[in-house]
Amino acid sequence: MSEVATKKRPVLLYTEQTPNPESLKFVTNRMLFNGTAEFKEESFAREWSELASALYDFPYVQKVYIANNYVTLTKEFNYSWDDIMLKLKEFIKEYLQEDKAIIKEGFAEEVARLEAERGDSYDYSEDDAETVKQIKDLIDTYVKPAVEMDGGNIEFKSYHEGVVTVIMQGSCSGCPSSTVTLKSGIESMLKRMMPQVKEVVQEMG
Repeated sequence: MSEVATKKRPVLLYTEQTPNPESLKFVTNRMLFNGTAEFKEESFAREWSELASALYDFPYVQKVYIANNYVTLTKEFNYSWDDIMLKLKEFIKEYLQEDKAIIKEGFAEEVARLEAERGDSYDYSEDDAETVKQIKDLIDTYVKPAVEMDGGNIEFKSYHEGVVTVIMQGSCSGCPSSTVTLKSGIESMLKRMMPQVKEVVQEMG
């Protein structure tokens, strides 16, 4: 009888810097979650994500953002990455190697429910529907890929009288350079391509 290989595919993990000095991106060769999952509060993490909940057990983890094949962690400011990066890297690698659960079933539906409750993506008049569609398409095509490379996310929130409000998540939330990116990058691009846009402002995710 031939021996069947039961060896698990090894987990590869490396870190990437983000524009936010308090956030670090941990990239792996596994698909963690097909979508975006942000846990800014420990209670929400305990309820919906086994991985985020486990990471919150570390005293220096302030926020957890999980998307596709990476985790972006935002640390408490009084800790140094030099002291904690290796511990977190080893923990995530071991956690994934053991095939433990990442996000609980029903998470996407719960987020959709919360967004509908808050009015996210619906905060605009019927007359502006076509304008909003164009804004969303531009953000998804030109802005979102670049933001994801930096371990974050951007979502359309509202449009009113020429003012576009977006939500910044992951490493982009609270990042010192996000305002510059917003004004010199996103705002100037939208204003150039859509003259009806006067300003872009952000709401922290």
